[in-house]
Amino acid sequence: MLYRPTQDIYDHLRDFFVYERDGDIGGITALHVWGTELAEIRSLAVREECRGAGVGRLLIEACMEEARTLGVKKVFALTYRAAFFEKLGFQTLDKLKLPHKIWGDCLKCSRFPNCDETAVIREVG
Repeated sequence: MLYRPTQDIYDHLRDFFVYERDGDIGGITALHVWGTELAEIRSLAVREECRGAGVGRLLIEACMEEARTLGVKKVFALTYRAAFFEKLGFQTLDKLKLPHKIWGDCLKCSRFPNCDETAVIREVG
């Protein structure tokens, strides 16, 4: 997961969705809108004891519904778990087709330019 300074998290707090059950946080994710054409699912994390219970799927669905409400056409993510996203209808994509991401956040990453994440994308529909 890309490190984000605390102020960056505060600046984008409204982007986040939190899965909470009985007062415990089970997972989080964020939807960052790049424009009407494209949004990004960021910072997807599910507590280990909640994995396999559909928490990640619910968080992704919340992001997709928000994208639909906002009129965004496609949603992408960079992930180490491409198979999880593929089960939810995402397809792999060459990262170079995401110039907003590459020239925005990726330049700040310690792994740039040797990123080993997989880009996935899905139409909102």
